Amino acid sequence: MSTKPVPFLDLVTPHRELEEELVAAFREAVRSAAFVGGPQVEAFEREFAEYCGAKYCVGVANGTDAVRFALMACGVGRGDAVVTVSHTFIATVEAISQAGASTEFVDIDERTYCMSADALDDYLKGCAKDAATGRPLGTRTGLPIKAVVPVHLYGQTPDMDAILSIAERYGLLVVEDAAQAQGTKYRSVNGGWRRAGTFGAAAAFSFYPGKNLGSCGEGGAVTTDDEHVAQTIKKLREHGQAQKYYHDLEGYNGRLHAIQAAFLRIKLRHLDASNAGRRAAAGRYAELLSKLSDVTVPFEAETSQGIYHLYVIRTKDRDALGDHLKSLGVFTGLHYPVPLHLQKCYRDWGYGTGSFPVTERVAREILSLPMFPGLTADQQQRVADGIRTFVEPRQMTGSQRQA
Repeated sequence: MSTKPVPFLDLVTPHRELEEELVAAFREAVRSAAFVGGPQVEAFEREFAEYCGAKYCVGVANGTDAVRFALMACGVGRGDAVVTVSHTFIATVEAISQAGASTEFVDIDERTYCMSADALDDYLKGCAKDAATGRPLGTRTGLPIKAVVPVHLYGQTPDMDAILSIAERYGLLVVEDAAQAQGTKYRSVNGGWRRAGTFGAAAAFSFYPGKNLGSCGEGGAVTTDDEHVAQTIKKLREHGQAQKYYHDLEGYNGRLHAIQAAFLRIKLRHLDASNAGRRAAAGRYAELLSKLSDVTVPFEAETSQGIYHLYVIRTKDRDALGDHLKSLGVFTGLHYPVPLHLQKCYRDWGYGTGSFPVTERVAREILSLPMFPGLTADQQQRVADGIRTFVEPRQMTGSQRQA
């Protein structure tokens, strides 16, 4: 068995495998001087919309822009509140704030780590009603709630049927944060298996290099079935222009670069295969770690087919385990160690420890193991052996204490 370090993520190998195609795409862009917009962006938008099963796709500069533009195009802005989760990357909430809206949090599901439909329902039941609109009023902000942003975290989905039903009951929009869910599937009661990006009024994707579908820089996209939403996002990304130098609204510089679109088109052709590689690796991990009672492996509901953007376990001694694995040359990650409601930048929002018990408990225990399509069985065996040499002595000590 190799003694080389096991990386948390290998971005070198897949880019070497695609090097000739990527270089050829770059060469074509240089020779045509097509760097912003144009046929490569338009082709990627068509292909990604078709892949997701959406009518429209609009490429944008990054995943944060995707969430922000999706909310704005759906009419969410100043004076509105948006419900999401605290267990996510900060870009979810940054985008809500940058759209002009305010954030209300609900807790996550103990098994999926995504938004809990029960927590959302309980929260909305406890909200007062806005006299003018009839919408629930956020308990933190006192503002009418207009939208719900479920996050498809780690490549898994929350219970979308339940969330959509709750949102409809209260007259709320749903905008998916699908930044980590390129290819994730959910089995809807009414629609069968569908990909993430087709459930809400719009969905936001990130193509940061480490994502399952990653650019060679920054990139993002919004999918939607609403032509008005798609056209509005096209204006928002282009300084509000309907055509050059004719501005229908004040917008932003949020365009997807043509070179990145060309790279994404190449990678999109390999996405299902690479996702299958991740799912196979997840299955091996589950088998290798199944007998360790102090380790909780990821849960996948029967209605979800995850893409394992991250493989996240839980254990009480998370930090010590991470240090132990590092000493053995196995590198891990934390996604995410401090919930957003406890972050310094949001401390004036009035939340404190205990506000969201499941979120806080999960944040203390999670550890992201190495996960990428080319992860070998030998590398996973090393990871599992490292975890076992840490966990089993503690299990034995615990058994002795009980005796």
